[in-house]
Amino acid sequence: MVTIVLFVFAVIIGLGVGSVIGLKATTKKQEEAELTLLNAEQEATTVRGQAEREAKLFMKEANREVKALRKEALLEAKEEARKYREDVAAEFKTERQELKEIESRLTQREGNLDRKDEKLTRKEELLDQKEQALDGQSKQIDARQERVATLEAEGRAELERIASLTPEQAKAQILEETEVKLTSEIAARVREAEWEIKERSNKVAKDILSQAMQRMAGEFVSDQTNAIVHLPDDNMKGRIIGREGRNIRTFESLTGIDVLIDDTPEVVVLSGFDPIRREIARMTMEALIKDGRIHPARIEELVEKNRVEMDQRIREYGENAAFEIGAPNLHPDLMKMMGRLQFRTSYGQNVLRHSIEVAKLSGIIASELGENPTLARRAGFLHDLGKAIDREVEGSHVEIGTELARKYKEHPVVINTIASHHGDVEPTSTIAVIVAAADALSAARPGARSESLENYIQRLRDLEDIATEFDGVKSSFALQAGREIRIMVNPQKLKDDQMTVLAHKIREKIEANLEYPGNIKVTVIRETRAIEYAK
Repeated sequence: MVTIVLFVFAVIIGLGVGSVIGLKATTKKQEEAELTLLNAEQEATTVRGQAEREAKLFMKEANREVKALRKEALLEAKEEARKYREDVAAEFKTERQELKEIESRLTQREGNLDRKDEKLTRKEELLDQKEQALDGQSKQIDARQERVATLEAEGRAELERIASLTPEQAKAQILEETEVKLTSEIAARVREAEWEIKERSNKVAKDILSQAMQRMAGEFVSDQTNAIVHLPDDNMKGRIIGREGRNIRTFESLTGIDVLIDDTPEVVVLSGFDPIRREIARMTMEALIKDGRIHPARIEELVEKNRVEMDQRIREYGENAAFEIGAPNLHPDLMKMMGRLQFRTSYGQNVLRHSIEVAKLSGIIASELGENPTLARRAGFLHDLGKAIDREVEGSHVEIGTELARKYKEHPVVINTIASHHGDVEPTSTIAVIVAAADALSAARPGARSESLENYIQRLRDLEDIATEFDGVKSSFALQAGREIRIMVNPQKLKDDQMTVLAHKIREKIEANLEYPGNIKVTVIRETRAIEYAK
């Protein structure tokens, strides 16, 4: 029991001590909490004051920005309003200007209409006056016609009474007098009719010629004096020349063609005026290059072989041309002669192609005029027959061709055409005139003929004329195919220091007035001579 009491007492004492201790702890915690709360309140008061100050500053800054934005927006609104007013004013001004222009045009048009109305009114008044005048004149004319008829009847009766002529005799006399009076008028009418016929015939002739030229597609072949043979390599040049030049000498002596070997790579030039010999030389050179055996004996063998082959080719050229123009029954000898024209040129124009073209043009024109086109083609084809052998026989190609046509018994129209196509004799048929016209057409067509020699000579003359135009120039000479001009000056008129200036001026004038390949060397020469005669 004592133990229990002691235990209870101990528990009560423990609880009391615990309560006191707990109370002190609680009091201490309350004090700490109050102190913490007080500190928090102070901090909150401090933060609140700072926040209020920052809020006031922010509000002031915001108010300033709002005022600035409001002011800026007001300015922009005022600027937009001003621009709008200006745009509206400009638009109104433009519309007012357009309205003024429209009003001005309408006023002007109204004035024009008023003037036109006045003119029409005046014209109507004039027409009324003229109509009245014409009515009066018509009445007067009717009265005069009646009076004239009366006078003619009276005059006729008086004439019959005085002249004692019957009406038939008087009519014959009047007709005779009228014929005399109308003679000049008839002559004028005849001249007018002749002029009209001439104009019409010229027009018809031009139409026929133009149609013939349009229907005829001609070939233009221009042969030069050189032929180029390409080599496989430059070593072949030495083999062509041969030891001490024996191969090239043999080649030139057998063909009659010059062989030009220069620095041009892999090229040999064959030069000669005879196209047949030049073609034989080209064939021989190509055969030698292909064969590879180049020596005098082989050259001689190939030249002879190619001469025979060339003879056959000439015959084939003639036969093909004869079949092309529709004359297959031509004499074989004439065909061969015409084939030679494949290697004959006139002002650079291939004569065989020219003959074929003349034949076709003649056939077309003859068909248009109702003549025999076959005979016209034959005559046109043979018109330059004499050119095939004019280098071997004396006489012009017209005379030679006429004799050959007679020899092979050609048609008389063909013979006369050959004789008359250059005006040596009078043409006796329409076909002869047709062939002459076709010959002129073929020769005159653009590109058919080359005037290179004439142009070359004219260029040299122009070069010399330019130099002699300057004061103090005695004479001038174009040398080296126009690549150099030498000017001799008068030493009494020009000094040494003036020669350079003269050469410069001549060079400038040549560059400004002439067209030429390469360069032209200008050489001015001043020579002083002292001459005395011993007596």
